[in-house]
Amino acid sequence: MRAVLCGYYGMGNGGDEALLGALLQMLPPTVTPLVLSGNPPWTESRYEVEACDRKALPQVIRALRRADVFIWGGGSLMQDATSWLNPWYYGGLMALAQSLGLKTIAWAQGIGPLHRTPTRWLARQTFARCSAVSVRDGASAQLLSDWGIPVTLAPDPVWALHREVVPGLWDLPAPRVAVILRPHAQLTEARLEALTRALIDFQTATQVCILLVPFYPVQDLAIAQAIQPRLPGPSEILQLTHPQQLMGVFHGVEMAIAMRLHGLIMAAAAECRCFALSYDPKVSRLMEELNLAGWTLDEIPDSPAKITHAWLEVYANGDALLPEQRSSLVDRALLHKELLWECLS
Repeated sequence: MRAVLCGYYGMGNGGDEALLGALLQMLPPTVTPLVLSGNPPWTESRYEVEACDRKALPQVIRALRRADVFIWGGGSLMQDATSWLNPWYYGGLMALAQSLGLKTIAWAQGIGPLHRTPTRWLARQTFARCSAVSVRDGASAQLLSDWGIPVTLAPDPVWALHREVVPGLWDLPAPRVAVILRPHAQLTEARLEALTRALIDFQTATQVCILLVPFYPVQDLAIAQAIQPRLPGPSEILQLTHPQQLMGVFHGVEMAIAMRLHGLIMAAAAECRCFALSYDPKVSRLMEELNLAGWTLDEIPDSPAKITHAWLEVYANGDALLPEQRSSLVDRALLHKELLWECLS
């Protein structure tokens, strides 16, 4: 059985690559995947799978005509907050696959925000014609239920992603704290400056080694590079392209301060203490579900001292997930695997 996997793959975003890694990990061995990628040679080399250019329509159509299955492979694909074009690209490919008679699966989706009436209509139509649908959050499950579409709800599949050792990580001074920041309109210069000054004071107080982890280097690296020279103690910028190694980073740190959703998931899965900075409802939902300390970006205090105090409290007294909580989340995340095997085996 041949399956075309569609997501934001080969674009350098660690969270989306982690979703692809989890999907490939969970596919039945009888399925041969072809990945639609922004960088096909890199994807083929990294995952040892066939890939084609996600924007080369003739190649994509040929891949679909040779395939039996089309899979939306995880993440917030059907949303119009980033760009109004997003749902039309992903929804158009899903509709094309459905018109060609392929079995279609919407896998581990986080739906929305959908601000525009046409994109809500497109989402409803394409999800309704899928052979199976799984989502990663209750709000997405509720939306599909309201539309009368059967759905499997399970935690994000990255909870179950296998990890690999990060070369050189254990040579860095301990204890270590990971910091994952990304640009956002609400992360103003003043707020970033307050966070930076707080991080300086936090490191001075704790003597930790700061690991700056740009999950999406094209966006995040500049922030890491701006912060690192100002830190008074040991630090490292970790640019990792292998999702299993990204997962492995958090097994070598005591605490994570993170904006990105999958940074928080990976840290929590490694039983790290976590402090979240939410820029998106999906991050806020995770904060609520796991009872994580943190703020939305507009709640960040103006005073670096208040930020430092909050981080020190989590570092000294915060609670990581209990092993049984982590095991439950991993086990439930494997419901996404069960759905694939039921549909494809």
